[in-house]
This record gives sequence, structure tokens and C-alpha cells, in this order.
Amino acid sequence: MSDSDFLLKNVVTSDGTPIDLEVREHRIARIGNTLTSDLPSIDGDGAMVLPGLVDLHTHLREPGKENSETVLSGSQAAVKGGYTALSAMANTSPVADTAGVVEQVARLGKEAGLCDVFPIGAVTVGLKGESLAELSAMAQSAARVRIFSDDGNCISDPLLMRRALEYVKAFGGVIAQHAQDPLLTVGSQMNEGVVSSRLGLKGWPSVAEESIIARDILMAHYVQSRLHICHLTTKGGVELVRWAKGQGIAVTAEVTPHHLMLTDDLAESYDPIYKVNPPLRTKVDVQALREGLADGTIDIVATDHAPHPAEDKDCEWSAAAFGMIGLETALSVVAKAMIESGLMDWQTLALRMSTTPALIGGYEDHGTIEVGKPANIIVVDTSSTWTVDRNKLSSRSSNTPFHDFTLPARVTHTFFRGVHVLGNGQLTGRKYE
Repeated sequence: MSDSDFLLKNVVTSDGTPIDLEVREHRIARIGNTLTSDLPSIDGDGAMVLPGLVDLHTHLREPGKENSETVLSGSQAAVKGGYTALSAMANTSPVADTAGVVEQVARLGKEAGLCDVFPIGAVTVGLKGESLAELSAMAQSAARVRIFSDDGNCISDPLLMRRALEYVKAFGGVIAQHAQDPLLTVGSQMNEGVVSSRLGLKGWPSVAEESIIARDILMAHYVQSRLHICHLTTKGGVELVRWAKGQGIAVTAEVTPHHLMLTDDLAESYDPIYKVNPPLRTKVDVQALREGLADGTIDIVATDHAPHPAEDKDCEWSAAAFGMIGLETALSVVAKAMIESGLMDWQTLALRMSTTPALIGGYEDHGTIEVGKPANIIVVDTSSTWTVDRNKLSSRSSNTPFHDFTLPARVTHTFFRGVHVLGNGQLTGRKYE
């Protein structure tokens, strides 16, 4: 008997059906009601079982920026938030633009053993937007990269974007675009609007995002390739993606938890905790994002977990770094924004935060609860609340905008390939080997 063999009892599915799950040799062996077994049992206390969450947009910072985060600390934060798969963005130091670097990130993920870590490769050398990186070499490497992004930088050169979209077709890849026209956002500090004018901070116009989205949708259609829009933030962007899907164009899009919850008027505090790229937008934009996520125009939720050391946030607004952490709060923030508002149910949340991101990324071992599949599952107490304390998070950084927020839904158990890595809300010290 393996130490990953157990019977998970007294849980319900996202539609409220009571079930038990038997796990043997890291995989789901049986699913049923009132199962009996000779295996050790874990009582779910009537909580909800969901497929492990999948994040397509995570900044783990390693290699090179370990004072902000490491693959291990990010993985620890992930399992506390219910994630069993992360996609590590390429803006490390050195940049993940070669087979060697993406393989290093993948190896660090395996050594951590808490969740799958899938490297995202850079589209251009050094994220400079001048020449294509080693896309084929990264795709053929042991890391098997399928998502490529210069996130943090927009691929603003239309010819380079076309070549990238054409190139990844050969191996079923996808280009994930940070939609931000750089010439329209030079020196920008927050959303352009009434609040930025009042505060005297240089504004970041919505058209800077929407113009790139529109261009790339047309480009993806022209070359018949796959495009993914990172961290969508504007009402106009939602409408563009909705139009593209109506035309049958192969575009997908993500929204972050913080863009579903927070608005640009928080900048009036001049607290850099609310400084993020792309910026917090207006209430109108937030409502459009929520409705787009509910109706499937926006395919997934992605955290854009962006850790920074305290000194990069404990300063004046203009000098502060852009970014917020979000792995440990994402599920609860989405539950508050979407489920408590009545816009979405738990079945749809599982689609947006697990099943669909796994499909987009090609992560075959994630996104479903099925007999024969690896036991990447979580248990969520949907009836409880918890208060966010930035000093008790597992990330190496504490730049959460949700400090002191009381949020619904608490992840009580996380199982990665059958290994019980989180029990009763606490890391167990176990890992998959």
C-alpha cells in the first residue's frame, strides 16, 4: 500500500452530489457513494471536492529574483490556494528564452513536488521584442513548452507577432499577449480617467489595451493560429473578444481576481499596493469583466501572481513596482465576486479555474475528477470565511491588496497526484517524488 492510497469520504461535487473517492497509486481508483475500503480514510466534513486549480499566469521569479519568490515558496502558496498546476512566466533572470532555462524551471518544480510547474517560454530574445526566441527548442525540450509570452512587455511589432503566431502552429502552441501599446502608456501610473486627473497621475488609456487586442485578433484569424489575451481589464476588450468568438476566431482570454474586485478609486490612498499592470479600472469595466467571465466570453481566471520584496512597495507611488500576489486568495476572491453576486455557480467556477485553463495549456493530468486520472483534487469548505493576513501567507512576498479582507470559501485539503500536500488548511510537509 502506497502512502498516497486513501479513501476521501463525505464530500460533495460542485453540483451538490455526495460522493467518496478512492485513490490508489496516485490515481483516482473509484468514485461512488458510501464506498467502503481497507484504506485509511480522510473525512471531508461535507465540504466540496473540486479538480485542483490551474493557473496559466504565475510569476515565480526563480531564477534570479529569489528575494521575491522561489519555485518552492510559490508552490507552497499555490497548494494553500488550491492550485495543483502553475504556469511560470518567462520574465526571470536570465529570461526563460532558451531550452536550458525552461528546463531549469521545470526541474525546480519537480524538486518542490507540491504541484506541477509548467514553464512559459519567452516569445522574443530577452523579452526585448526584437527577434524571436528559441521557440522550437523550448517546445522540443524536456519542459515541452506550449505557451509563449513576453508578459510584462507587449509584442508591439506586428510583423514579429505574425511570425510568432505562424511559428507556434507547427507544434500546437499558443501566444499569450500582454496587450499594451507601449507608445500609449509611456510613464503611465494608473487607469486614465477621472481619478487619475484628480490625483495628477499619468493615465493609462483603455485604448492602449484594446487596440492591441483588436490587432492581434485579426492577426490570429489571418494566420489561423491560437491567441490568448492575458489579464483583460476593459469593457471594450471584453466586447472585442466576444466579437472574435462570434466569428470563430481561435482566441481565449483571462481575467485576474483583483480586476474582478478592485477599482481605480483605490489609488486615491496613494498606497502602491494598488499599483498593478495592467491597472485597476472603473466599476463599469469591473461589471463587464464579471459578466464576460460568467457568460464564457472570458475563458478563465488567472492570478498574475506578481511577488515583490517590501522595499519595492514601501515607497512613493511613482517609484513602486507594479504587481500583486494572488495564489492564496484567488479562489476566495472569485467566490466573493462571482458566486456571492449570483453571477456564477461552483460548477462554472471549476470550469473557469481548472478545466478550461488545463485545456488551453494542454495539461492532460489536470482539470477533471475521473477514474484513472491522477488525483489532483482539492476540498473546499464553501460555508466558512477567513480573514487574509499578509504576514501569514506562504509567499515570500506580502504585497496582497486583500490584507484584512474577510473572504468566503477556505481550501482545507489539496492532493497533488494523490499526495496529501495540504491538510486542514496547513502544509503537511509531504511531496510527490
